[in-house]
Amino acid sequence: MKIIGAFVLVLLFLFSAGIYSFSKRKSDKKITKIFQKKSSQIFIKHIIFKNKDIRVFEMQEELDTTLPILVFVHGSPGSALDFKKYFLDTVINQKYNIMSYDRIGYSDIATGKVLSSVNDEVEVLHEVLKNINLEKVVLVGYSYGGTIAMASTKKYKKKIILAGAVKGDLEPMFWALNLFEWKLTRPFVPKVFQAAAQEKLQHVTELSEFENIWNVSESSVLTIHGKKDRIVPFENALFLKEKMDKNKFTLLPIEKGNHSLVWTNFGLIKAEILNVN
Repeated sequence: MKIIGAFVLVLLFLFSAGIYSFSKRKSDKKITKIFQKKSSQIFIKHIIFKNKDIRVFEMQEELDTTLPILVFVHGSPGSALDFKKYFLDTVINQKYNIMSYDRIGYSDIATGKVLSSVNDEVEVLHEVLKNINLEKVVLVGYSYGGTIAMASTKKYKKKIILAGAVKGDLEPMFWALNLFEWKLTRPFVPKVFQAAAQEKLQHVTELSEFENIWNVSESSVLTIHGKKDRIVPFENALFLKEKMDKNKFTLLPIEKGNHSLVWTNFGLIKAEILNVN
């Protein structure tokens, strides 16, 4: 029993350490060092919008006006670093200017204090892209980032939606959400997971308000979605297919893909990014 007890304690410690490491937001200095170790340089700037700090990442000091702009929007929980492998890819860097940003509440500043609606998130996206020609932007949204990308009705060069959540009644409500809802356990939930839980609970009712605007934007849309996704079910992609005009929508299903496709299916996603004309 002592051996089993010690083994369980070690597992709990390793699990807690992993959660802490994942949830801890990295400073500008730390992120810069991460890229330097990869013999690369990232440029970080901060935008103040409605008294909130938005941390923006760019792989070029100045935009090359001859190239299109690849813009990533992350999910919940998440950060711009979810796309690090794309940032560092030399081929993608040759074809695109590359940008991303930490959504409010997921940076190292005011972690956990997320925005209250999809419309607010879209406002932030528009602020980040304020001085950019959107018809040169390939907008890549992952998970809730896909929701935000779809909710922007402006015209982009293309939208690539990776496992995007677009239908409220398809949102699975996991038991772990109770840890956020119960007042006794909420203080023990890392702030970044509190933020994700808050957004997840909002989706059920809020997404239904957007179901009739997914087709409003003139942008062509490519949706890549895993059929084995348990976080944002594949039926979201099928619903989007129903809602959108056939001439501007393409669905690329991944037969055994799950919600981690942004990492596990890097090669396929990279190929589609490079295939945009």
